[in-house]
Amino acid sequence: MNKPSHIFSVERIETPTGRMLVVLDDQNRLRALDWEDHEERMRRLMGRQYGADAIRLNEVTAASAAVHAVRSYFEGDLSAVVGLASATNGTAFQRSVWDALLLIPVGQTLGYAALAARIGKPRAARAVGLANGSNPIAIVVPCHRVIGANGTMTGYGGGVERKRWLLAHEGRNLQLPL
Repeated sequence: MNKPSHIFSVERIETPTGRMLVVLDDQNRLRALDWEDHEERMRRLMGRQYGADAIRLNEVTAASAAVHAVRSYFEGDLSAVVGLASATNGTAFQRSVWDALLLIPVGQTLGYAALAARIGKPRAARAVGLANGSNPIAIVVPCHRVIGANGTMTGYGGGVERKRWLLAHEGRNLQLPL
């Protein structure tokens, strides 16, 4: 029997948008943050990064620094998640998109084409969208701040209603159709 090559700890916390999973490595770096009702999607994304059979999640209740930061974010300290130690195994292109997401200020949004231009790939809006959708670290890597070119609310791995809630929480109210 093959032993998983990546063993992570997972903490489950309550938030105003539903129960979340905080996944950390042995160095307490955030590897994934997603909602419990999207755990299958989170595991699929992690499987793409680390290998489908290469992951084991151990349940813990240690209240890590990441958990405290996420709770503080939901309590109104929107900068609490900035600078959390994290690590991902995405492709170089995905990581460039995720790094660019970190530069979108709280309370602001950006379109996919504009994000593509920011990373020097102005013709790669669709690829940027795919990379954005593969972001394993919700909220901390703020993929929810990316919207459609015409200002419309677009899909979100945690669901459009959560995206709308997060943007409103951050002071960006979009009066857009679902």
